[in-house]
Amino acid sequence: MTEKRPIWTKSFINISISTFFIFVVFYALLTYIPIYVMNDLGGTATQGGLAVSAFLVSAIIMRFFAGLILEKYGKRNVLVLSILMFAVSTILYIFVGDFTVLLFLRFFHGIWFSLMTTVGGAIAADLIPPERRGEGLGYYGIAMNLAIVGGPFIALTLLPYVTAQSIFSIFAVIMAIGFLCALSVKLDEVPAAPKEAERKLVFSDFVEKKAVPIGSVAFFVSFAYASIISFISVYAESLGLIKTASFFFIVYAIAMLLVRPFSGRIFDSIGPNVVIIPSLIIFAIGLFSLSQTDSPWMLLFSGALVGVGYGTLLPSFQTLAIQAADKHRSGHATGTFFALYDTGIAIGSVSLGIIAAAFGYSNLYLILAAFILCAVFYYVWVMKKQTKATN
Repeated sequence: MTEKRPIWTKSFINISISTFFIFVVFYALLTYIPIYVMNDLGGTATQGGLAVSAFLVSAIIMRFFAGLILEKYGKRNVLVLSILMFAVSTILYIFVGDFTVLLFLRFFHGIWFSLMTTVGGAIAADLIPPERRGEGLGYYGIAMNLAIVGGPFIALTLLPYVTAQSIFSIFAVIMAIGFLCALSVKLDEVPAAPKEAERKLVFSDFVEKKAVPIGSVAFFVSFAYASIISFISVYAESLGLIKTASFFFIVYAIAMLLVRPFSGRIFDSIGPNVVIIPSLIIFAIGLFSLSQTDSPWMLLFSGALVGVGYGTLLPSFQTLAIQAADKHRSGHATGTFFALYDTGIAIGSVSLGIIAAAFGYSNLYLILAAFILCAVFYYVWVMKKQTKATN
């Protein structure tokens, strides 16, 4: 019997820790920036939303260039540079005193977030034995999921006690630790296929076509998930459950952590459909449960279902996107995947707010539950089409 090759190497641990700190700061800023704009810069809620959007716009744009940059300069070089610049950008918040300057900084910051998260996922995939990639990327995804809890918790806990400059300074220290971990990542780079010295850029330099089908499924799922990120606290407040809402993502994280080790192994040993189809259905049930919520326990139960369902889907989709591409194109595949995923979040955050204003939050979650059930059939169609193409 062949011994399993290890997942938890020193480099894999370090890239996971770096990613965790990146996402802690990302989610902390996502929570804190609108408050900072209104309380410290004298801005409006609309300006606070604009500051969030500027970050996401640059991140999405950079996704399409990330694969080309990784291929040209090497994954480890891009990793170190992008985390360094992300840390420097975090430090610069300390000196911001004007909304216009903040807007430019947010756009600049988003560029390095996009590069780092793209290269981080690609490096993690390269470090994991191919036969254990579903399991390994599931573990890697825990870093992002835990940050959903850790980032807002740090920001909101510090808010009543310290100044904005102190909060940004703490974020900078967190990023310094993340940068030190990134320096310890070692990687055997896979050379790309040789190219002519002078040539025109083509579509494949920006997009990995083989990652688009599963990326489109992730787009629809992240579109629905935007309702959780953007509106769960507002919805809970409308139900008189705002105190319970602070525990929603804690329950989400615990549920996700309980199933992640098993779901990754099942993905590798039996196949993706056995993991993804039930996870889509559970996510849909979680959204339906939210639409019917009228008590604290039901809100937390919904959080557990969303954690099991959605928390399993993201690493599973990312694994399929990377597996669909050639190994030296893992950076392009990761960039393409996250471009579609981020676009779903961005569009969902805006359009679902309009739907919620028209029909109410309860009906919004009911509509999205049906939407995700439709996504099950779309996923099955995509996988059948992809299987035919490879045969």
